[in-house]
Amino acid sequence: MNRSQPLVLGIESSCDETGVGIVRGTDLLTNTVSSSMEEHVRFGGVIPEIASRAHLDAFVPALQAALAEADVTLDDVDAIAVTSGPGLAGALMVGVCAAKALAVATGKPLYAINHLVAHVGVGLLNSRPGAATDTEKPVLPDNLGALLVSGGHTEILRIRSITDDVELLGSTIDDAAGEAYDKVARILGLGYPGGPAIDRLAREGNAKAIRFPRGLTQPKYMGTAEEPGRHRYDWSFSGLKTAVARCVEQFEAAGEPVPVADIAAAFQEAVVDVITSKAVLACRERGITDVLLGGGVAANSRLRQLTEQRCSAAGITLHVPPLDLCTDNGAMVAALGAQLVMAGIEPSGINFAPDSSMPVTTVSAKSESQIRAFSALGTPSAAT
Repeated sequence: MNRSQPLVLGIESSCDETGVGIVRGTDLLTNTVSSSMEEHVRFGGVIPEIASRAHLDAFVPALQAALAEADVTLDDVDAIAVTSGPGLAGALMVGVCAAKALAVATGKPLYAINHLVAHVGVGLLNSRPGAATDTEKPVLPDNLGALLVSGGHTEILRIRSITDDVELLGSTIDDAAGEAYDKVARILGLGYPGGPAIDRLAREGNAKAIRFPRGLTQPKYMGTAEEPGRHRYDWSFSGLKTAVARCVEQFEAAGEPVPVADIAAAFQEAVVDVITSKAVLACRERGITDVLLGGGVAANSRLRQLTEQRCSAAGITLHVPPLDLCTDNGAMVAALGAQLVMAGIEPSGINFAPDSSMPVTTVSAKSESQIRAFSALGTPSAAT
């Protein structure tokens, strides 16, 4: 296997995007994504069974397109990487089974990796093939934080090593930010997906017209830097969603027009305000000097704007990947897989199972030999 510039095929199927990406070391060769979002619109959200069936239909065409665009064959590939969690159980199963079948058929090593850590891996991709020279090869900063904001996750991480040392600093305790956007958009009659609709409408509204709550910001949750509260770096959006619903009900009960644009703007401001303030607080208190913003909600204009402003004011350097690499895709899976290969991490093999609640501290599933070695040492056999 080429461990200096491995050619890695990445497969992503954790939700409603079927992604196949191919990288050579840190060079991005292709990023093919087939989304089933249109099939979920009439339901107002992702339906797991529909997503799983869509992955089945889309995988082979996506794989063929990716190989053609990268101008490589399966024989050329050094390793295969697949998202094994977290995500929708049925959707994960499709991608994992496809990856195992390819690994068995080709004899290529297989890496089962964490979807969330893969979002950080895109920071190591160079979109210009052949540009990864010694002077241009992308590297992650030594003292890196990652703010991941998507439909299923809102988390702040500390990345000491992308291959084996990821720490969760804070996360949402209920709805993720993207889920809150979808639910509020439904309340406001804006349809699905809610994020882009609210982002567009918010530009026409007054964010100061209504003051919505910022969850988990009271002193009992925050504590102090010396004695941190239990949820100092955590978020909660369920109360905000309820506050929006009550606000709409009050206007309707009074027979007044609902100021949809103002509510959208005020809601969005509440979300991005608490996300950015807590993320910057965590970074400042933990000495983190660089932050990567990733996940589908990273496309939100106000989130990007306020994150940039607050990071700049705090002396923190912000890194934002291209928008097509912020959303779920196979390139990020391949990127993390390549890092594992280059770090000499042993493949996971084919005896792992998808894990819909895979913790972010688990970068990749361990192989059977690694588990046996850890067990012999009396060490817990959690994944890397």
